[in-house]
Amino acid sequence: MKPQMDEVEDDLAAEEENKLINEEYKTWKKNAPYLYDVVITHALDWPSLTCQWFPDKESPANKPYTTHRLLLGTHTSGQAQDYLQIATVQIPKRGGPTSGSDKLDSSDYDDERGELGGHTIPPAPRIQIIQKINHAGEVNRARYMPQNPNLIATKAVTGEVLVFDRTKHSSEPERGGVCKPDIRLVGQTREGFGLAWNPLKAGHILGASEDMTICHWDINSYTKANTTIEPTNVFRGHTSVVGDVDWHATHENVFASVGDDKMLMIWDTRAPAEAKTKVQAHDQEILAVAFSPATEHLLVTGSADKTIVLHDMRTPGKKLHVFESHTDEVLHLAWSPHNPSIFASASSDRRINIWDLSLIGQEQTPDDQEDGPPELLFIHGGHTARPTDFSWAPGESENWTVASASEDNVVMVWQPTMRVWAGDEIKVDEKELEPERMEGIEAVAASDKKASGSGSGAASLRSQSMDVSATSGDD
Repeated sequence: MKPQMDEVEDDLAAEEENKLINEEYKTWKKNAPYLYDVVITHALDWPSLTCQWFPDKESPANKPYTTHRLLLGTHTSGQAQDYLQIATVQIPKRGGPTSGSDKLDSSDYDDERGELGGHTIPPAPRIQIIQKINHAGEVNRARYMPQNPNLIATKAVTGEVLVFDRTKHSSEPERGGVCKPDIRLVGQTREGFGLAWNPLKAGHILGASEDMTICHWDINSYTKANTTIEPTNVFRGHTSVVGDVDWHATHENVFASVGDDKMLMIWDTRAPAEAKTKVQAHDQEILAVAFSPATEHLLVTGSADKTIVLHDMRTPGKKLHVFESHTDEVLHLAWSPHNPSIFASASSDRRINIWDLSLIGQEQTPDDQEDGPPELLFIHGGHTARPTDFSWAPGESENWTVASASEDNVVMVWQPTMRVWAGDEIKVDEKELEPERMEGIEAVAASDKKASGSGSGAASLRSQSMDVSATSGDD
């Protein structure tokens, strides 16, 4: 009888959690016009475990939006053919016809579609799949080569890294579901999620695996007669699953790796036998690592211990700072390409947090302290399931715009309100903040401090985003 009782208790707990998530979502949706300048929610046919903006965009002169592309995948759990996918995204222009200024109007919120920052186009999805390429099993991670975005690498469940030249595949997948990558990178026996192209050396790519190895391949050795490439180097130092890898932004031979062995390792490809640096960086498994693109000695790691640690390569054994707010494991980290002190973190707690290093140690009022540490700039609560990946938009006009995917098939494009990031020149009319919608938010206009994270304004916005943080893509 006991197993049956346990099942009933589990079902009740799950039902209670779903009820809580749905209530949070309703509140989040009500408040979205005040927390964001743009929100676009789209339900995919299948979950995507990966999400990355392409660098290009189109800006039609006679349209109130710009068109961008997103790199996505599928995770069908064997129920259907899996695909590597490319989607277009239409983002309203800042200062376009809809808003008439550099600030989007909260009245643009489309409650029925769950979108903010709409534009006058026919009622078609803002996010549309334009290319599908057959893939063998789910796409654990997909990343395009920065020097040639048409070359896309994927982490496959077989352990291989598959490379596709997008231009050699039609927009519709071939019948029969046969996966035909242009290059196969072999050498690992189990799947993984860590995948990173070298930003400085075209064709060089790293893959992390559950087989405890990191492989470094150079696809420049590709020929039509030789489409399968063995690794240039295999790095063996971790004693458990390697969770993530990242190249240094300015040193072409240096990269970092992290693993379930709680270790952070810094490697030099010119001396592959042993890591230059080995340090136990967390108390539990480390799932994410990211070098700062602007400050060459800084990097962050995220862990199952729910924390993010800021490290200095020059003093690797010392934690410069510990970021605490997430209530579950930290899955992914990414620095803003536009703001050197800004990075974001995704967690199993369904939140994506935006952090600002420049606010560490800033004085807070007791009320602000309740909302979180001063460096916690914004919490995106738009997912009702675990986020699988997220990506900062690369264009200067889209700074502070993020795309994120989650396990419940949802992909979201969102941008926090300018009150958070544009500075104290953005003022708010107190009458605009409806009490029943914005309980707990104080008038930003009353703050004489910057709205980019300090002062009562940003803190209260952050508080509200925490209070209502969860959503679904059903709209």
